[in-house]
Amino acid sequence: MTTSVHQRIAEELGVRERQVTAAVELLDGGATVPFIARYRKEVTGMLDDAQLRTLEERLRYLRELEERRAAILESIRSQGKLDEALEASLLAADSKARLEDIYLPYKPKRRTRAQIAREAGLEPLADQLLADPGLDPRATATAYVDAEKGVADPTAALDGARAILVERFAEDADLIGSLREQMWSRGRLTARVRDGQQETGAKFSDYFDFTEPYTRVASHRVLAMFRGEKEGVLDLSMDPEEVPQDDSAPVGPTRYELEIAARFGVADRGRPADRWLTDTVRWAWRTRILIHLGADLRMRLWQAAEDESVRVFATNLRDLLLAAPAGSRTTMGLDPGVRTGVKVAVVDATGKVLATDTIYPHEPRRQWDQSIDTLARLAKAHSVDLVAIGNGTASRETDKLAADLIKLHPGLNLTKVMVSEAGASVYSASAYASQELPGLDVSLRGAVSIARRLQDPLAELVKIEPRSIGVGQYQHDLSDVKLSRSLDAVVEDCVNGVGVDVNTASAPLLTRVSGIGAGLAENIVLHRDTHGPFRSRRALKEVPRLGPKAFEQCAGFLRIPDGDDPLDASAVHPESYPVVRRILASTGGDIGSLIGKSALLRALKPTDFVDETFGLPTVTDIIGELEKPGRDPRPAFRTATFAEGVEKIGDLTPGMLLEGVVTNVAAFGAFVDIGVHQDGLVHVSAMSNTFVKDPRDVVKSGDVVRVKVLDVDVPRKRISLTLRLEDEATAAAPRTGGGDRRERPTGERRDRGGADRGGADRGGSRGGGGQSRQGRGGGGGGGGGGNSAPSGAMADALRRAGLDKGLGGSGR
Repeated sequence: MTTSVHQRIAEELGVRERQVTAAVELLDGGATVPFIARYRKEVTGMLDDAQLRTLEERLRYLRELEERRAAILESIRSQGKLDEALEASLLAADSKARLEDIYLPYKPKRRTRAQIAREAGLEPLADQLLADPGLDPRATATAYVDAEKGVADPTAALDGARAILVERFAEDADLIGSLREQMWSRGRLTARVRDGQQETGAKFSDYFDFTEPYTRVASHRVLAMFRGEKEGVLDLSMDPEEVPQDDSAPVGPTRYELEIAARFGVADRGRPADRWLTDTVRWAWRTRILIHLGADLRMRLWQAAEDESVRVFATNLRDLLLAAPAGSRTTMGLDPGVRTGVKVAVVDATGKVLATDTIYPHEPRRQWDQSIDTLARLAKAHSVDLVAIGNGTASRETDKLAADLIKLHPGLNLTKVMVSEAGASVYSASAYASQELPGLDVSLRGAVSIARRLQDPLAELVKIEPRSIGVGQYQHDLSDVKLSRSLDAVVEDCVNGVGVDVNTASAPLLTRVSGIGAGLAENIVLHRDTHGPFRSRRALKEVPRLGPKAFEQCAGFLRIPDGDDPLDASAVHPESYPVVRRILASTGGDIGSLIGKSALLRALKPTDFVDETFGLPTVTDIIGELEKPGRDPRPAFRTATFAEGVEKIGDLTPGMLLEGVVTNVAAFGAFVDIGVHQDGLVHVSAMSNTFVKDPRDVVKSGDVVRVKVLDVDVPRKRISLTLRLEDEATAAAPRTGGGDRRERPTGERRDRGGADRGGADRGGSRGGGGQSRQGRGGGGGGGGGGNSAPSGAMADALRRAGLDKGLGGSGR
């Protein structure tokens, strides 16, 4: 089945099968995605990292599918029920759902009513009535009465026959597959508030009376409603049809019941058994099939929402990791606090701690002037260039303190920058922080981290578990395995995309380099500390346990500035150095006369240096790298300027034009820090004059943007912003703001009096129903958080946006 797996992936990616086969062989041989994407382009036919990540994920899924297929074939074979037709169906199944549908009738299960009825000899009765509806059910059932077998009378016999047919109908793989897709395309997810939960569950108020088609409900709304159900606020139902608009809707078999009946030749033509068979179809639909499909579609909605949430988290993490570094400049980190004071740490250009202190400019001590004097003394003593301010509690007040410092001491030439403190508290309490900053109080470690992440966000953030950085939506509800796998891949791609200075990198940063694990990273650091800085990439081979395979995988991503060989500071892999030597021979110069000489390098013909080992893609990459060796793919450093006099949400008025920093991007829009403690929300509908499918097509985390204030809801701490500066602001602040309020066309809220449900019809066909009206698609419970507290930037964004009520405190 391996060939078919490769072929299927090739079709999905739109590439040749041999490209997939080559990539799979490399992955199975221990190569990483960054290594394959960068240094094995000829082998894979130029598959990029995104294609390789998709290939890797699909390969995992399809291999799991093959393992499950083999287990099912063995199970049915051991039962003696595997024939050629069944085997062919199982081999043709192209998804786990289809495979399980086919397996269902053969899946070992506890004794069912149908099984008991078969043991009592009632299957022939079921077959007779289904084959010939002209038979009288009771009269035919009389022949099957047998007290010794537990069939006391004709009614018991008919009940047993019905149980057999119900199970048969519910386990027909083709029928179930068809009904599932019909229900997906026609059905709706409906939410209602539970009695007495209106006040305690106010954060889910947008879903108190809500219904939306499965195919249109957005991922963040699915996660919000499932969260509301988990917290006991909402009742969810998986409705197979659109809700009837009034009581005049016809009462009769549903389209699903009609399809079941047609599948098995059941029709009400006035024959003696027709009514009994029709009731059997209805019973099968309402008691078995609808429940089964409801569970399937619930899982389908959840998995789709989870996949989208993981994607959002991963893309936000990528943006945060690849944020512009301020570079090697002496930096002062300020970790804001009120009662406990502002923690201060000064680090040099390499991140080494030079000084620490704690100042108390805010309530209750209000030592404003004394705090400025302390900061000025530290800045002057250590020639500080940048002041990094964490964006947590008291950040705006601390930002004002830094502004006064700059105003009163212009000679210091300081630049202040607001920095995301996402995960700083997690780092502060970590074992690595204790090892890295021994003897330094936990509270001061956060200030060190804030300073260092301004210098190099990537190098500092890799010290924190990716999910603890908290730039996702509903992250605590997601699968640990799926989320961790995705985030780890992002970190790996970012680290290797930027490259790592092997002589300054921390062990956590080295751990993320292709081919290097935690143990090997520790060995590299130990070797560096013992023998001094590495002078060449070749010297890496002297590190214990760093063998040829690990060297092959990691060498191209490790940089050695000012080493013995200038190429060791570039992304040119050591295995490709012979190509550079051939280029040097053709130009007649040395490496120093070649590196950075754009005119000379662009005049070269890459085809002149291609051989049986190094193809055109590799040679082209080498020449490009020689032109700009070790170039950093991250953007240039830039800061936002918050408006003077705008320090709290009450200072905002609709129509204001402000500058801010994008802190988080969700499926429904982007959160922007405008310096008032609560992030404002730019809804996806307010991002552009054209349709925006994905907010990341417009902005990403860390972007500096100019926005207009549309609405301000002070009691709910919600700020509505727009990137379309020509939009008109609301004159008076409405009750609703932020959240997901602009998605009204996609979600309907129904009148309380509508759609009565009861008895066996619960979740099935609906009677009654009130006039539907448009309603909010709402953000409901907001993002981030869960049973455990949200952490990092997402928690901060939620807190500032007023969406974290009841979701637990942040980590800080």
